Amino acid sequence: MPRYFAIAVVLTLIGFAIIGKALYIMTAQKQYWLDVASRLTRENVSVKPNRGNILSCDGQLMASSIPEYRIYMDFKAGGAKKDSLLGVKMDSICEGLSRIFPSKSAETFKRELQKARRDSLRSYAIWGKRIDYNTFTEVKSLPVFNLRRFTGGFYWEEFNARRRPFGSLAGRTIGDMFGAKDTARYGFELSYDSILRGSNGLVHRHKVLNKYINIPVTSPIDGADIVTTIDVGIQDLAERAVIDELKEIGGDLGVAIVMEVKTGDIKAIVNMTKCIDGEYREIKNNAVADLREPGSVFKTASLLVALDDGVCDTTKRIDTGMGVWPMHGREMKDHNWRRGGYQTITLPRTLEVSSNIGVSRIIEEYYGNRPEKFVEGIYRTGLATDLRIPIVGAAQPRIRMPKKDKTGRHWANWTSTALPWMSIGYETQIPPISTVTFYNAIANDGKMMRPRFVKSIMKNGEVIAEFPPEVIKEQITRKPATIKTMQTILEHVVSQGLGKKAGSKSFKVAGKTGTAQISQGSAGYKSGVVQYWLSFAGYFPADKPRYTCLVCLKKSGLPASGGGMSGVVFHNIAEGVMAQSLKLSVDDARDSLSILKPDVKKGGGVAADYVLNQLGVAANNEWGGSRQTAKNIIPNVTGMGASDAVYMMESRGVRVQLRGKGKVKSQSLYAGTTIKQGMVCDLVLE
Repeated sequence: MPRYFAIAVVLTLIGFAIIGKALYIMTAQKQYWLDVASRLTRENVSVKPNRGNILSCDGQLMASSIPEYRIYMDFKAGGAKKDSLLGVKMDSICEGLSRIFPSKSAETFKRELQKARRDSLRSYAIWGKRIDYNTFTEVKSLPVFNLRRFTGGFYWEEFNARRRPFGSLAGRTIGDMFGAKDTARYGFELSYDSILRGSNGLVHRHKVLNKYINIPVTSPIDGADIVTTIDVGIQDLAERAVIDELKEIGGDLGVAIVMEVKTGDIKAIVNMTKCIDGEYREIKNNAVADLREPGSVFKTASLLVALDDGVCDTTKRIDTGMGVWPMHGREMKDHNWRRGGYQTITLPRTLEVSSNIGVSRIIEEYYGNRPEKFVEGIYRTGLATDLRIPIVGAAQPRIRMPKKDKTGRHWANWTSTALPWMSIGYETQIPPISTVTFYNAIANDGKMMRPRFVKSIMKNGEVIAEFPPEVIKEQITRKPATIKTMQTILEHVVSQGLGKKAGSKSFKVAGKTGTAQISQGSAGYKSGVVQYWLSFAGYFPADKPRYTCLVCLKKSGLPASGGGMSGVVFHNIAEGVMAQSLKLSVDDARDSLSILKPDVKKGGGVAADYVLNQLGVAANNEWGGSRQTAKNIIPNVTGMGASDAVYMMESRGVRVQLRGKGKVKSQSLYAGTTIKQGMVCDLVLE
């Protein structure tokens, strides 16, 4: 007990000493420690999170962040010891830098480093551009640079750089970043910036003597990944098809969109503009941002309205004359007016041959006195719908609704020629994405799907948000039979009309051609060299639609044909897409010359028969159950390959002459014949 009592007394005294020292610091030394604290540098530093990835529909990386570095040298750090070491290692440092950066010689590096050393620069940029991680590790392994910052003077700034593994593929849609500002420029990078960026963290940095101590306050939250609907294979195929045709025709601009019928997923979106150097690149997302007069692909909507309203049917016949028809003081012309036109044709034939006169006369006959009814029908098809495209800069269709003035007797925004020219694709402005959405609805039996660009948002491999397919309109017509009728007409456009070049021998295609002159603003349509907007919109396979595709090409001067030029691109895309998804049975890959059953050439016949019977392989028993052939007997080599057959014959002293290629079909010496010296056997191969 005395021992425990002594320990308790000692601990009590120590406690009183601690309390006393604390009171002394809080009172007598208070000002001293406040002065010390005021001399410490304290700052809040923002910590950037990792930016999320952009993925294709099957999970392939289309945009990702990787670290990049700017490297510097502080020639005042390290003192005399570092300075002397730098002088000794200068040559090896410069040789290493020249090896890593071959565009600059070792002598140039040495001259620049020595000047920066004489000037005692604290932030000398060793290389003027950002470098990747592998290059950074090479530089950091050089002499002096491999020392700590305050010893060797080498330090760096780290940045998150955005890289696209597939290069420029779908570049305008995927988007890009301002590297120096770390801000999004356009595309998905800009539209989904808040999701991809994440949230910054915060640390307090306390400087104690010459060292910084980081005290975390809030941790950064990394950005989430977005899974797009883009299919890398289809995108690459569409881009190559568009560029090839643009080069062939000398085009200025090419647009292509591939849309999945049932879901509305955008599988590919191409925007190629001819640059000053003659190369084609994505400069603007024309597919969603360009407002253009669609031309003849609009005729489908015009006749769909007339059929759905019941004002006429497919038996309707129209006189198109000799290819030129007066319309309210202007002349409406068909493309073959110099060859005498089409005379009298039926309503379906007007689409098959894309007759301007035929379509405009039908619409003028039934809606001339009530143009607002026609425009209401166009609105009903969904062509004027705001699709809410999740890309900054996307445009909305502009389809003018006729309005009367205050008196109610005259049109305020309408002319007598507006209706006939609107019916053939002028007087309106529609972005390509709206056109492909309309044709997709026809392929989907009248159900209009909203174009979907992003399927889901993922974080750490788990889906945190989904964007399911969305229906805009359950039916774009009042009568489902109208859609079936139009589907048949569009099939005939390709099979027996102007869209033949878009067709395929392997599957059915349906669609519509379009050729429109591009207005030059106040100068009109025929100022200088005429520019054309060539289109083909359709879907495939027509009997069970899977994909809808729109191809638009812009070119100057003649020849200009929507079916003959855009239709070719459509054909190449459709053929390629269907080939990618084609699945054949393994039996289809069987070579007629391949050996499907083993040939037993030598060994005991009884044992061979037993094994083959157990395996379910039919055996050739013509030699009484034995595969062994006497050395003085001509063997049966029918069905063997050439090398085996020659070996079997020549090993028995029989010369062989071969005719043809493949497997032995027949032999001139019958099997079982006794071999005589000098025998020659002719083998016919197939």
